[in-house]
Amino acid sequence: MFEPTVRNDVLRLARPDTRWLSSGWNGGFTDANAAYNISVPEGFERTDLDTYIDERRAVAGFDHSGPTLLTGVDLCHAYGARCESVEAVVTAGISNPAALPIDPNDGTELLTDASNELSDFGTVNIILGTTQSLDDGSLATLLAVAVEAKTATLLAETGFPGTTTDAVIAACDPTGDETTFAGSGTPIGAAARACVRDAVQASLRSRYATRTIPSSVDEAEYGVTTTVQPETFRL
Repeated sequence: MFEPTVRNDVLRLARPDTRWLSSGWNGGFTDANAAYNISVPEGFERTDLDTYIDERRAVAGFDHSGPTLLTGVDLCHAYGARCESVEAVVTAGISNPAALPIDPNDGTELLTDASNELSDFGTVNIILGTTQSLDDGSLATLLAVAVEAKTATLLAETGFPGTTTDAVIAACDPTGDETTFAGSGTPIGAAARACVRDAVQASLRSRYATRTIPSSVDEAEYGVTTTVQPETFRL
């Protein structure tokens, strides 16, 4: 699916004439020849992200623009998984967990407000693609399947459903065989779930080979527990 290249802490996943959907910075649908995952340095505080991304891509010698994710995880912890027509590439860290307790009274508020800093953040970034052709609705479904698989895997491995900065890019080949659906009950959805699961697990094993995953938000340097209490109503 992708041709991966890493230079100067920039991961490029090249694939000509590909349709992408990103939940990350400046996201949405786009047609491009590549997508990127950029590891930011310690102390990162830039807010002009479009300019910053262009600078990093130029330094790495990558000409093509494309959807881009940012992470505090070193790219040596990037792992991929392939199954049938689907491929996923993941960087995973959990140093800024986002807990969602079933009882909203059982938790604490945001520990550290560092919304403009990614340097110490873990972040789970996923770039997932299929060689099949999907319409925009099914590509959005594929992105949702990736989020679901990430959440299930992180809950099993860490006890957290995600971090405060997770993002996903989903991709398809507009010239491939047309496929109507991409949900979890379809071959594409099943392959996507398995690829995301295995790639997240591999990246976590790599990053936490010599460090400890926080056992709670209180033990994390950054993190948040959702404690707001909405009012439910019957329709």
